[in-house]
Amino acid sequence: MADDNVLNMNDRRSRPPWTKWIRTGLILVVLLFILLVGIMNVFIVKQGEYKVVSQFGEVVRIIDSPGLNAKVPFIQQVSSLPKYQMSYDITSAEINTLDKKRVLIDNYAVWRISNPHDMIANARTVENAESIMANFINSVIRSELGRLEFEQIINEEDSARGDINAMVTERVNSLLAEGSYGIEVTDIRMKRTDLPEDNEQAVYRRMISERESTAQEYLSEGDAEANRIRANTDREVTEMLSQAEADAEEIIGEGEAEAAAIYNSSFGRDPEFYELYKTLQTYQQTIGEDTVIVLPSDSPYARILMGYVD
Repeated sequence: MADDNVLNMNDRRSRPPWTKWIRTGLILVVLLFILLVGIMNVFIVKQGEYKVVSQFGEVVRIIDSPGLNAKVPFIQQVSSLPKYQMSYDITSAEINTLDKKRVLIDNYAVWRISNPHDMIANARTVENAESIMANFINSVIRSELGRLEFEQIINEEDSARGDINAMVTERVNSLLAEGSYGIEVTDIRMKRTDLPEDNEQAVYRRMISERESTAQEYLSEGDAEANRIRANTDREVTEMLSQAEADAEEIIGEGEAEAAAIYNSSFGRDPEFYELYKTLQTYQQTIGEDTVIVLPSDSPYARILMGYVD
């Protein structure tokens, strides 16, 4: 026994010193490999995402709670799906209205993944899910707006656009639920309603014609109102002038009557003075600075001028 121990000690002493370092290095490499494998197979689930763990192409579990998790090395794979709401801009679609007019409708949708298992099983990817959702939205919008006339769609007051949005959202969700696609639309909105290029100019011309017709109606009504105001004003002016002329004639008549009364009263008090006064007035009106008067000797003017007054 003592001999065996001596032999082992001799073997250790006989080994080269670098073999010890090799063995230590191998142990460290193994430990590092195990550590790296462990790190590579630990994953973190963040807020607002699903983590899908699949094995040989099949989903084995879906984690929706934030935290630290692990998977089987080299066998399982981990992928992410968004848990939050997303928006999708749908390609413009051309529809025919009830009155046989073509309209381009531009929509957008707000949606989310409600069941990751169904989404992966039937839609496979987010891009496929958006494509399926867009097809359903275009189909339902074409069906619903096809029941309305063009004016009801473009006119905010007459259209039921808010009700249509809610109805389209409900019907699209029903179709998605029937197909078990695992997604849900929370809102659908119309961003813009346009006309095709070949119809746009015709509509503009019709709108211009309608505005010009309305403007002409306003101008005609204005001209008629102006003529009515002018006629009323002319009539009122004529009536006022007639009344003023009548009042003036009446005042003149009253003045002449009053003057005649005064003249008569004056003539009755002193006829000779009145006759003299009237004669002097006649002189004032008929005789000027260069006037030459030829009078008979027996005329009243000549008698007064010569001082013969009866």
